[in-house]
Amino acid sequence: MQISLTQALLLNLSPDPLMSPNSIAGFALLLLALQIPAVAILLSRLLQAPRRHPPLKPQAATPDLFGKVSVVVPTLNEAHRIGACLEGLTRQSYEVRETIVVDSRSQDGTPDLVKAAQVDDPRFRLLTDDPLPPGWVGRPWALHSGFLYSSEDSEWILGVDADTQPQPGLIASVVKTAEKEGYDLISLAPRFILKDLGEWWLQPALLITLVYRFGAAGERSGEADRVMANGQCFLCRRSLLAELGGYSSARNSFCDDVTLARNAARLGAKVGFLDGSRVLKVRMYEGLVETWREWGRSLDLKDACTPAQKWGDLAFLIAVQGIPLLATIGFGLAIASGFTSLPVWIAFGLNASLVAIRFALLLGIAASYDFSQANASWSFWLSPLADPLAVLRIWISSTRTPTQWRGRSYASFDSQGFDSQG
Repeated sequence: MQISLTQALLLNLSPDPLMSPNSIAGFALLLLALQIPAVAILLSRLLQAPRRHPPLKPQAATPDLFGKVSVVVPTLNEAHRIGACLEGLTRQSYEVRETIVVDSRSQDGTPDLVKAAQVDDPRFRLLTDDPLPPGWVGRPWALHSGFLYSSEDSEWILGVDADTQPQPGLIASVVKTAEKEGYDLISLAPRFILKDLGEWWLQPALLITLVYRFGAAGERSGEADRVMANGQCFLCRRSLLAELGGYSSARNSFCDDVTLARNAARLGAKVGFLDGSRVLKVRMYEGLVETWREWGRSLDLKDACTPAQKWGDLAFLIAVQGIPLLATIGFGLAIASGFTSLPVWIAFGLNASLVAIRFALLLGIAASYDFSQANASWSFWLSPLADPLAVLRIWISSTRTPTQWRGRSYASFDSQGFDSQG
């Protein structure tokens, strides 16, 4: 869909002197009819930002939190990055009763690193999960196994990914926030660690696809189907997770975090997606190619929404993020070539404004990035130029079911879900 619109845009806005001015104006009117409703939705979301929940700050544990949390970390061949995660969890205080690392038969020495950490911190417990059952994706299966293995005396279950770097005061902060404000489930948006030029250029464009669709972290969502979540740091009341059947309701989802959060919201739970950039860092992927391939597979969130929602969100992204840069260039060339009808000017102004908003949003999301470890962070400021590619990635993901995910192969569907072949 995006490709055909882009091609039509470039063809119809070509400064060919034989092209009819009426056709240019007609195309501008058609594009405006598609974009104006989408822009109204976008502005209504962006205007909510000043009222969002403030970023979480590190907090010290207090006696009332003693032993309230069981941490579950799913792993599969994470030796190259789990060290910072284990170190960060060790620096959490006595609110952590246990940290259960659920390993899915790693072949790279991940279990050895966990055992080494266990020598200095006896709260670490290593669990090898059972073979992946039919109908399950690996990550929710590992989290489910950890939940079943955790102490029933823990009031909260915190899922943490191996690529995260928990900062001191993280867990005390998120638990205190949940208890003070009555949340049943909280997940956090992290501070991203990027290094190479390609990452800095593409990753912010992919992140903006989420901001445009669901608003910034900390904004309240009144509808269960619009709830956002991030499984990299996912705190849930044990009683709620038990009511949900553990992770079983998200067992075949490649975006199990969002699926589970929306299932919880449908039960009436208070769900929050908050800004954790001051307490949580993450190094997700290595380089542009891995960012495109791995993160792009789940950004469409098709496993957590209806087909109508999926395609509606995609059309929305095309209108407000995929087209504006190309349309601004195209209509600018048309105006420079003498096509100066009112619809063309309005379309040019609208799309130029969307591009300006996109560049301005870089200031808003800059706090979500750790610039201290960057090799080419200057390309972050050019990331709006990657917006058409980011939307194309969502379109590709929306039309395909992943067959590879985090070291596992998912070869086929059956009546129960996925058959794992790895």
